[in-house]
Amino acid sequence: MRNTLLCCDWGTSSLRLSWVNTQELQIIDEVSGQEGIASTYNAWKESTDKNISQKEFFLQKLQQQINVLATKLGVDLNNIPVVLSGMASSSIGLEELAYAEVPFALDGSKATVRSFEKQPEFSHETVLISGVRNQRDVMRGEETQLIGLVHLMNLPDSKQKEIVFVFPGTHSKHIQVQNNAIINFQTYMTGEFFNLIAQHSILKNSIKNPKQEKLTEADWEGFSRGVQESAKATILHTLFSVRTNQLFNHLTKAQNFFYLSGLLIGTELRSLQQKTVPQIVLSSGSNLYPFYQRAIEELQLTDQTLVVSPEIIDKAAMVGQVRIFEQQLTPI
Repeated sequence: MRNTLLCCDWGTSSLRLSWVNTQELQIIDEVSGQEGIASTYNAWKESTDKNISQKEFFLQKLQQQINVLATKLGVDLNNIPVVLSGMASSSIGLEELAYAEVPFALDGSKATVRSFEKQPEFSHETVLISGVRNQRDVMRGEETQLIGLVHLMNLPDSKQKEIVFVFPGTHSKHIQVQNNAIINFQTYMTGEFFNLIAQHSILKNSIKNPKQEKLTEADWEGFSRGVQESAKATILHTLFSVRTNQLFNHLTKAQNFFYLSGLLIGTELRSLQQKTVPQIVLSSGSNLYPFYQRAIEELQLTDQTLVVSPEIIDKAAMVGQVRIFEQQLTPI
């Protein structure tokens, strides 16, 4: 099992565990599920065993996932090092770690990590990676993805000009890079705000999720209208147009669902129009990729935007974890 590593991207609502060939930077196999940090923390709080510590409980859950992967592969994964990133280093995770600060070098050398020795119940050396902060913002996980992305791609030279990497998600991140380091970043609660509006506001009665894999031209028309509407007023005003669209029969409820998405994504990305940004790199997974790409086209940001394929983004966190592991410890 030499030259392999167990890489775990443990987010708020999901977990992804990969067995990785570190020389070829290839995933041998993986398991994933909805056993995220939040649900695991809640399970620990509700546990009847009051003698088990938070760290011990999280290691037990991680060991269960390693066992699932080992059974799937038919191999013994004991003694293979584990590297963790994402929300595992938060106050509701395995152990809380202080954030690294900007400027943050993209070779992984400035990452804040904590190493744990093997234990009788957990036979893996473990490296826990923390996140990054600036004066008013924090992130956990995206910095590791970015380290991997920069390693994987022949990206524009950041020594001469600033590059903004856009990572869509529940809490989207716009990360400014210059001189091969993160110099600043901003968080946009686009995904979470969409879910709140769509599920818990008066506007939920004006939209309907069509739950179809492929959008129709009418769906895309609704999305584009939302992007364009985002320029007309502040979001607190334009949001009410979701209701009037339905009341005045301007859009169907299904179109309105995508209109709301366009309204919020358009609001997020318009911040890039307000800055002098020579280069934008859209770094999106497959679920949100077509929406952000369409919004960039609608906002006429295409000429200055490099779009990274979802396949590369899917691999970026793992590569970033390997890079940080190699920087912090002896080479694998």
